[in-house]
Amino acid sequence: QVQPVESGGGSVQAGGALRLSCAALPRNCMAWFRQGPGKEREGVVTIKSDGSTSYAESVKGRFTIFQDNTKETLYLQMNNLKPEDTAMYYCVAWNLETYSDSCASARSGKKYWGQGTQVTVSS
Repeated sequence: QVQPVESGGGSVQAGGALRLSCAALPRNCMAWFRQGPGKEREGVVTIKSDGSTSYAESVKGRFTIFQDNTKETLYLQMNNLKPEDTAMYYCVAWNLETYSDSCASARSGKKYWGQGTQVTVSS
């Protein structure tokens, strides 16, 4: 499908874990974004098709992004969850105009966004 489809959200207590999944057509860059209540949307982690990743400082060491062998399913393993991780999590996929660019480049094709999956972490 053109639009990513997320699943796996839920409610957990602080210190718990969740794994999010995203079914999407493979593109040069795939990422997880999130938007918490009253907060700006922020990038959580990005993975390029060459396997390189970029994590937000707030999730380093706790979250891991990975794909299945077909690269049609993207995962986000979230461990040691904190209340501040509470947010709607979105899967995003896009191609680059020039493959040698990083996924952070402004020169990119259309971004395809999923509908989101809610993650709630209670203290």
